[in-house]
Amino acid sequence: MFMQEEIISIVTDNVQFPAETRNWEAPSEGATKYKVEISADKLEQEMGRFLQIVSRLFKRAEIETEKKPGIHLDEIELSVEINGEGKVSLIGSGAKAGGKAAITLKFKRTELE
Repeated sequence: MFMQEEIISIVTDNVQFPAETRNWEAPSEGATKYKVEISADKLEQEMGRFLQIVSRLFKRAEIETEKKPGIHLDEIELSVEINGEGKVSLIGSGAKAGGKAAITLKFKRTELE
């Protein structure tokens, strides 16, 4: 049985689209945003890769804070954006989002019982 590929739409101001972009709509005259459809699998892979890297960074931060008496890492909040190619990027300190939407990921330590 044939399963249809899942796609997800992203609104972006990125005007260079890779060959694997499924579909895109040009904005109306004067508009600055494009609607792009990409593979949901590709986005899932990109987010998974991003979270693996962030997980390694958090583990390192926990190791370093354990060396300091009275300090522990309890919560981390990150802002990320997804471009028209489905790439997931961390928004750095001082970066200007300039009208771009961001996804906030909040990681909180679970209490060990």
